[in-house]
Amino acid sequence: MAVVQIFLIFALPAKSRRLPLIWHRLALRLIGVRVHVHGRMDNHRPLMLISNHLSWSDIMVLGSVGELCFIAKDEVKSWPGINWLARLQRTVFVNRERRRDAGIQADTIAERLVQGDVMVLFAEGTTGNGHRLLPFKSALFAAPQMALQQAGLEKVSVQPVAIAYNTLHGMPLGRYHQPLAAWPGDVGLTPHLLSFLRLGAFDVDVAFGEAIAFTAGTKRKEIATRAFGETRVLFARMRRLYHRS
Repeated sequence: MAVVQIFLIFALPAKSRRLPLIWHRLALRLIGVRVHVHGRMDNHRPLMLISNHLSWSDIMVLGSVGELCFIAKDEVKSWPGINWLARLQRTVFVNRERRRDAGIQADTIAERLVQGDVMVLFAEGTTGNGHRLLPFKSALFAAPQMALQQAGLEKVSVQPVAIAYNTLHGMPLGRYHQPLAAWPGDVGLTPHLLSFLRLGAFDVDVAFGEAIAFTAGTKRKEIATRAFGETRVLFARMRRLYHRS
């Protein structure tokens, strides 16, 4: 099926932006994963979504919600099965270890924002354990600022998004069972991927927060701090849907 989608994207470039959306929805349905969306994606463009990051499957989950492009770490290009998903999504690959390249990478993301692509930044920079968010890295929050300068815009919208894997076969996923969905990296990709596909029937909640206006006077670190706080609140709210005390 992957070969078919790649062929269609090159054969029908005008339709290529929507094909990943259809693909992700079909793939999740076949696996048995159900995505529940709370709130809505902001209509303003340019728009950058700021999300927590739990697993390789986040690309499929968010990719099923809208026509999105992703920002991912460089090593994703070498992940079997995941790398083509990322490329089909027109992903911008970044190397977070090379700080001197942060400006160039942010500028590339800014160009895509100006072109109208909705870019997704997994601001933690790595996958978490499903219990709490890791601190957001602020370097790539410079992209909205650069987009303002490139296109002479009044604002770029930055919208917090939270992903929570909450149930498996209808049963709440507690702390002990979160690694069935979350992939913090201490388990090999292939074993986790195969286990996830075998288990299948996850319920995933995606919550959109209020968009934050990034304007000429905005500081990237302030926006990163605010986005972290709002994403953490959204994540906790989604977890409480299934784990009431």
